[in-house]
Amino acid sequence: MTTQDPAVQDPAAARHAVSPFGRLALEAGPLLVFFITNNQFGIMVGTAVFMAATLISVVLSYRLERRLPLMPLVGCFFVMVFGGLTLALDDDLFIKLKPTVVNCLFAAILFVGLAVRRQLLKLLMGGVLHLQDEGWRKLTWRWAFFFLFLAVLNEIVWRNFSTDFWVNFKVFGLLPLSLVFGALQVPLIMRYQIEEQAAEGTATAPSRPDAAPAEAGRED
Repeated sequence: MTTQDPAVQDPAAARHAVSPFGRLALEAGPLLVFFITNNQFGIMVGTAVFMAATLISVVLSYRLERRLPLMPLVGCFFVMVFGGLTLALDDDLFIKLKPTVVNCLFAAILFVGLAVRRQLLKLLMGGVLHLQDEGWRKLTWRWAFFFLFLAVLNEIVWRNFSTDFWVNFKVFGLLPLSLVFGALQVPLIMRYQIEEQAAEGTATAPSRPDAAPAEAGRED
């Protein structure tokens, strides 16, 4: 792939990049609000506030980065759908199913990409990481199975424990597990990482204007 990294192409995008701590706050904020509201007012009010907080998080992310982040946007869509069903039908089953459905969807997308030899994870994270194709392939396999693991784990928890326990698990289980799993991928990323200067050089290396005349001169 010879296209430039978006941050290289658009200096304004780099200026608007959110720090890792800022990104974590945007993702964890709605969950913490969900946890607090559920403890005070129950799952229905908690779901309604969670929907609003998730939408606000996506809007803030757009205002800060000047772009819509794909994964949070997909997550927001499913929060609106399953949260709306929960409130409309007065049944917390739907909000409990949301992590299962979303994680299964992400896993299926990655597995399909592997089957058709498309590095879909690279399309999502290529602006952040520069890896060799083998690195992307191994990282994709790992995340695909991890998403399946999260889906199965969510099913076990909501089917066998109370609603309050499931909320605690969603806030203090799923997110920390994802952070730890992501941290465990650092050795693989370091092993297959392409130096940033080399990646930029491949994308931006100009053709030598004197190459053709020189070749022609040698032929003469």
